[in-house]
Amino acid sequence: MLERCRERDLSHVVLDGTLIPCDRVAGTTERGNDLWYSGKGRHFAGNLQFIAAPDGSLLWVSDVEPGSVHDLHAARIHALPALYAAARAGLPALADVGYTGAGIGVHTPVRPHPDIASPLAADTRAHNRLLRGIRALGERAAAELKQRRRALQHVTISPSRIGAIAQAALVLNNAWHERR
Repeated sequence: MLERCRERDLSHVVLDGTLIPCDRVAGTTERGNDLWYSGKGRHFAGNLQFIAAPDGSLLWVSDVEPGSVHDLHAARIHALPALYAAARAGLPALADVGYTGAGIGVHTPVRPHPDIASPLAADTRAHNRLLRGIRALGERAAAELKQRRRALQHVTISPSRIGAIAQAALVLNNAWHERR
């Protein structure tokens, strides 16, 4: 998939994650918390990682991880190995602050230091605004996928099937875009 991005002469790709709501499922973490409960979303969900083109078209969707799994951890499992190879070939990935520390080729906004009360420098603020602006169309891809496919608005079957549903929706979404 990323090889085709270089053929299409894409300047970058957008890496992001989204939560797909689901019914409560039995399962606990090592700490005894519900495995599928997302503290960020404050509901039971599955965590999907996706890669989008700069124009907002969805390129790839990962398999599902439980909602308690952080975006960076899910990306390390599913997306980052391929993105590192793409970065070596000259295709960077843009991501939000949830991916800070992801590694080479993954560009994230700069966060202020927690011990320093002063605001970020003007150059750093401009960098963050530019990064957000460029990444915005790519982030639209997940919203479009979830809104266009009713099956991803709330999953009532086993949440482990969310990844297969999302990948099928990706195929349908790409077929719909080709017909336009």
